[in-house]
Amino acid sequence: MVAIFKSKQKQRASMELSENPFIVAFKVPANETEEERVHRARAFQDAQRVSRQIDENLQETKRNLDRRKRAIRILLLGMSLIVSVYFQLAFTPHQFQKERDLWKTIIQLNLISSVRTLLNILNDVDSNVQSLLTPPRTPGSHPNSSYSNKLRRIHLGLSPLLSLENDLNRMFFATGGPSHEICVPAGSRWKSKLGFRDSASVHQDLKLTNAQNAIKSNLIQLLEASKDDIDSLWRDADVQRALGEREVDLRDTPGFFLDDVERIASASYCPTDSDIVRARVRTDGVEEHHLVAESSKLKGNEFFITDVSGARSSRHSWIPFFDDSHAILFLAPLVFNQMLEEDPRVNRLEDSLLLWKEICSNVLLANCNIIIFFNKMDILRRILESGVEVRKFVPSYGNAPNEVESVTKYFKDRFKTYHKKLSPKPRSFISHETSAIVSRLKDLLGDKR
Repeated sequence: MVAIFKSKQKQRASMELSENPFIVAFKVPANETEEERVHRARAFQDAQRVSRQIDENLQETKRNLDRRKRAIRILLLGMSLIVSVYFQLAFTPHQFQKERDLWKTIIQLNLISSVRTLLNILNDVDSNVQSLLTPPRTPGSHPNSSYSNKLRRIHLGLSPLLSLENDLNRMFFATGGPSHEICVPAGSRWKSKLGFRDSASVHQDLKLTNAQNAIKSNLIQLLEASKDDIDSLWRDADVQRALGEREVDLRDTPGFFLDDVERIASASYCPTDSDIVRARVRTDGVEEHHLVAESSKLKGNEFFITDVSGARSSRHSWIPFFDDSHAILFLAPLVFNQMLEEDPRVNRLEDSLLLWKEICSNVLLANCNIIIFFNKMDILRRILESGVEVRKFVPSYGNAPNEVESVTKYFKDRFKTYHKKLSPKPRSFISHETSAIVSRLKDLLGDKR
């Protein structure tokens, strides 16, 4: 009986070997020549190497999945790239120090973009008053001709800087066009293009890097040479009068640095944390950031932060992919008098409210805690103190007091109502009112350092 059992085992093993494609492919054939044997041996070694590599990749994937399950997974909505910067500043300050220099270029481009916006406003041909940058038809016909001549001279002097901005945007970010906004596509490795080197960028083309370094150097030199003209343009009383007539306050726009020209246009400029969180970079697509906390109570904790563009046209495509997030951080800047760049008919804050309704009602995100930051409280206070009335931009506000406390409560109540009404299951409404959220993030995650 035992003999029969062993015989069947041998037959089964023999059949398995004969059916194994890996064994069959490298089975010693009859009448094999020496050359064929060497070729077969090498092919067998290559196959073993590929097999081991596949096993290692599978093991690495499993380790990454296990690590991700243990990590804190956060979805960012709003000005997401800047919020991810907040996280880096709050929890990985030493690691972020390596990236600080690349933000110098971003901030300087933000500054030049504000200059361009200012010049475009002053050259607005649709204005009821003659443009300050448009030459008068006859000498002395313009009531402010002395100012106009000065401004035209400054405009001409800044032309090389504006032209260089175009070149730099195209080279580093493949952007340009009317808005001249810095837009970084997901996965574009834009940081490496600006000089940040990590393990994934060591094979970058050195010739391209040299060209990029040259244009960055030219930008710094030209910006420093132009800083007096920029400062003179911004502080000119006639320019400020023209902005007032158009009811434009550039200080409310993202990436505004015209009050810091002397410091930022200097060759020795090094961005501060405040500069970096005020910088404007628009993301396009979905990108994940992996951070390992350096701070005392959270040291070693891992964060996977999913940064989404938040563009109106792409929201439906990314919401279903983040049902495993532990929390959603939603940034709603309380700047009620700005419109969307992609649709100037839509109020930016009202659009944030529409997105908030989508997030709250989505059943796939029912288990996520949603934390909302009512940001830019300092800008809200300045807007209201300047006399801008909320009801002109948000008719539903009615005749309520035009004061910070009342305006904040109104918008907070609207967000809270939809949160309670639309959530598939009960969850706490967690909100913070802030101008910068670094300290709030530390408090939120239990790091009081």
